Amino acid sequence: MTSFVEARDFILAHRTDYATAYAGFQWPQPEEFNFALDWFDAVLAKGELAHKPALRIVGAGAAEVTFAELSTSSNAVASGLRDLGVKRGDRILLMLGNVVPLWETMLAAMKLGAVVVPATTLLTAEDLAERVARVKARFVIASAADAEKVANVDAVRITVGPVIGCVDFETLRGGDTGFTPDAVTKASDPLLLYFTSGTTARPKLVLHTHASYPIGHLSTVYWLGLLPGDMHLNISSPGWAKHAWSCFFAPWIAGATVFICNQPRFNAPALLDAIRDNGVTTLCAPPTVWRMFIQEDLGRWKTSLREVCGAGEPLNPEVISQVEHAWGLTIRDGYGQTETTAQIGNPPGQELRPGSMGRPLPGYRIRLLDVDDNDAQEGAVCIALDPAPISLMRGYQQDDGSFSGIDENVYRTGDVANRDADGYLTYVGRSDDVFKASDYRISPFELESVLIEHPLVAEAAVVPAPDPLRLAVPKAYIALVAGAEADEEAARSIFEHCRARLAPYKRIRRLQFAELPKTISGKIRRVELRKAEEALSARPEGEFREDDFAS
Repeated sequence: MTSFVEARDFILAHRTDYATAYAGFQWPQPEEFNFALDWFDAVLAKGELAHKPALRIVGAGAAEVTFAELSTSSNAVASGLRDLGVKRGDRILLMLGNVVPLWETMLAAMKLGAVVVPATTLLTAEDLAERVARVKARFVIASAADAEKVANVDAVRITVGPVIGCVDFETLRGGDTGFTPDAVTKASDPLLLYFTSGTTARPKLVLHTHASYPIGHLSTVYWLGLLPGDMHLNISSPGWAKHAWSCFFAPWIAGATVFICNQPRFNAPALLDAIRDNGVTTLCAPPTVWRMFIQEDLGRWKTSLREVCGAGEPLNPEVISQVEHAWGLTIRDGYGQTETTAQIGNPPGQELRPGSMGRPLPGYRIRLLDVDDNDAQEGAVCIALDPAPISLMRGYQQDDGSFSGIDENVYRTGDVANRDADGYLTYVGRSDDVFKASDYRISPFELESVLIEHPLVAEAAVVPAPDPLRLAVPKAYIALVAGAEADEEAARSIFEHCRARLAPYKRIRRLQFAELPKTISGKIRRVELRKAEEALSARPEGEFREDDFAS
């Protein structure tokens, strides 16, 4: 525990001194660690922050609870779950929206030594049945509104709100608030099982321990620039790793308040009102949200924001520029995965390079490997494992209980980047998204960044389209801003825009207006678009080609 506190204090003390933080940081290596008991209860709930809000929710399910109150209520829930039969190592599938019981359950499960399997509320009954079976979950916690989805799962069902045949979550809150653990928690004990978002294949099961996320998110605290007393808003849905990153571990490691704004449908002006009215100081949002924000007159909102970050997919330079113009704040990009914490980023106070996702964060050594596994200026993004950072997953759990996914010397992220002379890394794309056209290597992200600078383009995805002469040519699938007409004039304007900004070998040669396919976590599924192109035997209806506008 002492080493964790020392490491936390070190990164807070050097939050704007990257050179010192990177050179001097060392991962704590405790044999025993329980974030809920050793940090949340023992420090946050008993120290100077005890009566400060740990969690504030506005909108649906509005509530505010202090660190001390959440410590007590999670004790009761832990006792209630124990009375229900939850044992150390049991898997609990947790499918709740942003309501207080979600945070109570996460803390309670940690205290019990149970393993949480987060699940998005967007899953179907079939999805849930498969997941419960794959992880052998003995307990499922869901809202009363989702009770039908879990009606036939082979597990004890607990609902937030009374449902016939289910245990009411409220009865768990009646448990003994004087919770005592049945044993110590080893840092290597399992804590979280995540299903990856599955952009190309069946979702994998990522296993994290009581060290890898609870301690590993020290790097995320550093990237986000969090401080004790901050009001932190992270826009991410429960069930995904980024929610645990920035709606649970990172804010509470720093001693910040987790702020949630629940909306029935995303409404940018209402969310901006909430940011202003609640004194939000730090904000992290995915590119989709930032792209919606810049369609508003951001200068109308005078906020308390000090730090703004983007994650999930790389941010296009045009988005960063517009936010900087409106608020005088630069969105700091960062990079990580469900399998890790924040690996690469632009921490506060550092020079930002246009288009760069930053430099390796404290605790990470990043290698770029070419096809022969030699270090290169551009190559596959890999984490050096000599030694492995404590923040890396234990591995991908197979259905037979074995683990895979980590080589002896490096962990391969599946992404490609290049590095400049000063160590700044720029994202090129997923290994399977980069393609060749006329023997030139094309990065979809680079072309998409140019496309989104056009005032009519809200989002874009670039994929290879088969071509008899060039083997493939870049084709853009484009979602337009609200009110724009998907017509010939729009296509002409976009082609002219690209022609003026891209070298001939990179230019968009075809485009189609469409709604972009996405995973339920919001990432664009280029794989679907690539397959659609490969399956075409003739020019599809609605496709525009650069040659159409040759004059």
